[in-house]
Amino acid sequence: MTEKVPTKAELEEKLTEVERERDEYLNDLKRVAADFENYRKRVARDQEGLAARAHERLVKELLPVLDDLERALEAAAEHEEAKLEEGVRLVHRELVEALAREGLVEVETDGKFDPHVHEALLTQPSGDVEPGSVLEVVQRGYRVGDKVVRPARVIVAE
Repeated sequence: MTEKVPTKAELEEKLTEVERERDEYLNDLKRVAADFENYRKRVARDQEGLAARAHERLVKELLPVLDDLERALEAAAEHEEAKLEEGVRLVHRELVEALAREGLVEVETDGKFDPHVHEALLTQPSGDVEPGSVLEVVQRGYRVGDKVVRPARVIVAE
C-alpha cells in the first residue's frame, strides 16, 4: 500500500487554509486582549468612583461636627464657659455617632491583655488583679469590622 504524496497545489491550498485559521485565532486573541484591557480600565474607573462617593459620604457626615465645633469656638471667644463645655460635648457626641455609623467600634480593654488589639506601654505590679490583665487605658483603640485601625495603648499588670 502506497501513500499518496500531496501535490504542490494541495500543499499550497492546505497552507492557505492553515494561515487563514491562524489569522482568525490571532484576531480572536487580539479581540479578547482588547476586551480585557477595556474591562480593567472600567473596573479602575468604578473603584475610583466608589472611593470618591465614600469620601463624600464621610465628609457629609462630619460637616455637622465642624459646624458644632465652630459654634463652640464662638462661645469660647465670648467667654461663655458653660456654652463652651456644652458645645465641646455636642461635637464629641456627634463625631462619635458619625464614626460609629461608618463602622468604628472601640476595642475592649476589660480583662486580659490581647496583643492583637492592645499595645502594652508598660507593666506595673498589682496585687489586686491577675497578672496579664489591663490595669489602665492610656489611649483608646478602635477597629472597623475585623480590622484594628489603632490598637488600645494600655498598662498591664505584672
